[in-house]
Amino acid sequence: MRVLLLVALLVLTGCSTPPGRAGHAPAQAGERPPLSALTPLDDPRSYSGPTTALIAHNDIVPVDTPTPRMPVTVKDFQDTEVTVTDASRILALDVSGTLAATVFGLGLGSRVVGRDVSTGFPAAKDLPLVTVNGHQLNAEAILKLRPSVVLTDTTLGPWDAVLQLRDAGVPVVVLDPKRAMETNAPIVRAVAEALGVPEAGEVLARRMEAEIADTVAQITRLAPTDPARKPRVVFLYLRGQAGVYYLFGKGSGADSLIQALGAVDVATEAGIDGMRPINPEALARAKPDVILMMTNGLASVGGVDGAMTVPGVAQTPAAQRRRFVDMADSVVLGFGPQTSAVLDGLARALYAP
Repeated sequence: MRVLLLVALLVLTGCSTPPGRAGHAPAQAGERPPLSALTPLDDPRSYSGPTTALIAHNDIVPVDTPTPRMPVTVKDFQDTEVTVTDASRILALDVSGTLAATVFGLGLGSRVVGRDVSTGFPAAKDLPLVTVNGHQLNAEAILKLRPSVVLTDTTLGPWDAVLQLRDAGVPVVVLDPKRAMETNAPIVRAVAEALGVPEAGEVLARRMEAEIADTVAQITRLAPTDPARKPRVVFLYLRGQAGVYYLFGKGSGADSLIQALGAVDVATEAGIDGMRPINPEALARAKPDVILMMTNGLASVGGVDGAMTVPGVAQTPAAQRRRFVDMADSVVLGFGPQTSAVLDGLARALYAP
């Protein structure tokens, strides 16, 4: 629970979207050869220079166009019993954009009436924005859209906004805020259950698991088999405008992503749990070959040159080779239906930039 509270604190105080970036869709690479067709670097630890990891396409492909069976009563992540009688006007809001992507993946995108700032994929980018100052819920903007159900989690606040929605008679289903490889399928099934389309949830969950398994298998062929040559990776969360400098460790989601890439998560190796302020000495001792970051986070400190001034960074092998890999904030730790595409993009940046 401490980790979840820290996540909420970080995103609410240090993750505001730069001007002009609200709903900005991440750059896409378009069609490209499969991972299995790539020739990997002889030694990914020795590559020099920064790389922006891109997903091929930012669209969410639905599994079907199901018709919700209503009413449904569910017990949400907070053990609150919620009855949903109408899924015609849906809001799915969280800091990573995962819930909206899941609703679209289930085939219910035409029923979504608004979005959070992290939801910027093409099908949703023109929907009305209901978050302000980055990731704060605006109850008035939400109620103006007359939602029949709201799906959210504890990564957005203030909590008073959720209570205001419930007082107005809007069913609010609170879901698990943790994002990691192992939470993908449970979140899909929970969203599908709340919206009365459990069969579509099962299809989407199985499709995601198959896509991820296929991508991981291809990554295994790219990654070095010798443990001594596997790239050592650290995920840093930087927000220069807020003076927020964190290292993401075990249980943060970054660990499962790095491990799926066949790399060494140096934070987990060092016994770091959750998110911790960067300890310069510990970071230098961890000796990461690659520093993984969010694109806006890297921009917030002035790019690679600015990142080198963060205490401890310049003393790493990654900094000495300027080996920074960044990926769009709205996808890199979002997991959900885009997980395999994120793994694909990061694997290219790591092993065949």
